[in-house]
Amino acid sequence: MEAVVGVLIFVIALFAVITLVRAVRIIPQQRMDVVERLGRYKRTLSPGLNLLVPFVDAVRTKVDMREQVVSFPPQPVITSDNLVVSIDTVLYFKVVDPVRATYEISNFLQAIEQLTVTTLRNVIGSLDLERALTSREEINRHLSGVLDETTGRWGIKVTRVEIKAIEPPPSIRDSMEKQMRAERDRRAAILNAEGHKQAQILTAEGEKQAAVLRADGDRQSRILQAEGQAKAIRTVFDAIHTANPSQKVLAYQYLQSLPQIANGSANKVWIVPTELTKALDGLGGALGGLASMAGDEPTEDVNSGAVEREAVEAAQAAAAEAAAVNAQVREAEAQVSGDKPARVPVTGAGGTPSLPAPEAVPPSAALGGADYAEAESDRA
Repeated sequence: MEAVVGVLIFVIALFAVITLVRAVRIIPQQRMDVVERLGRYKRTLSPGLNLLVPFVDAVRTKVDMREQVVSFPPQPVITSDNLVVSIDTVLYFKVVDPVRATYEISNFLQAIEQLTVTTLRNVIGSLDLERALTSREEINRHLSGVLDETTGRWGIKVTRVEIKAIEPPPSIRDSMEKQMRAERDRRAAILNAEGHKQAQILTAEGEKQAAVLRADGDRQSRILQAEGQAKAIRTVFDAIHTANPSQKVLAYQYLQSLPQIANGSANKVWIVPTELTKALDGLGGALGGLASMAGDEPTEDVNSGAVEREAVEAAQAAAAEAAAVNAQVREAEAQVSGDKPARVPVTGAGGTPSLPAPEAVPPSAALGGADYAEAESDRA
């Protein structure tokens, strides 16, 4: 009897424990349980401690209220230009109504997947490959709108749809790679051409600035040289006017500068000033006076014959020197006019110019008629 009572007490205790376990439910955060009583929906258990009627109430489903992520396998889709592409999608959703998610549809994940595939085919079918590759944001927005409108009846909120990858056929990928490579080569060629153009422009600008600087330097140099020459000429001019040289010295200096004046290739015509002829006349007159003075010497002493010979020789030397001067003038004129090249006077021993023979240059070329007659009488 005691054994039967002990078994009964054990059974009652076990039943009480099982009843307590079935009556008390602890629901975690972000989860809601749908409870049915005798097969009908009774209530939804919220997070925390909940009590149920044992053996009467039962939990139908446990719904996770957090946002969930589902990645669908690649789906073949045909574009408007008849190309088959493989598209991977990622779906973000959450359950907002656990009752409708439980009773409105049997498997909402499968329903969402199929709805995503059909909507994606409709959207991609209206786009070509290039636009499909570059319009992901537009495709995502369209998919989100369609899925949210449909799944709203199921108590599900689609928060975001993302296209993870769009894989065209291998042949199309090769063509796209070639096109991309060609485009990059074109851009590289354009960049190289632009760089070469800029380099040439910069080089031309540098050469231009260098030429301008060189021209400016040359101009400054010429200005300085001209100023130096002007100062030198002014100094020489002041020195000449201060010294007040005679006409003979000026004529001699002019004769020395005639070969240098005629040496230039651009000098075709030049003018002999009247001062030169006057100086030559003065020089000839001086030489004639020297000859006349030699003819007026007295002949009474013993050495009169030697004096006469010296006077005659001096007159002949003066006449020869005047003839040489005239010859140099004619040679300079001939050089300027282009008849014959200029000749530099040949100097003899001791630095004196070598003169022509008296027969070649008559003394009358430098002396007047009376002076020449007196010289000839003195010589006789």
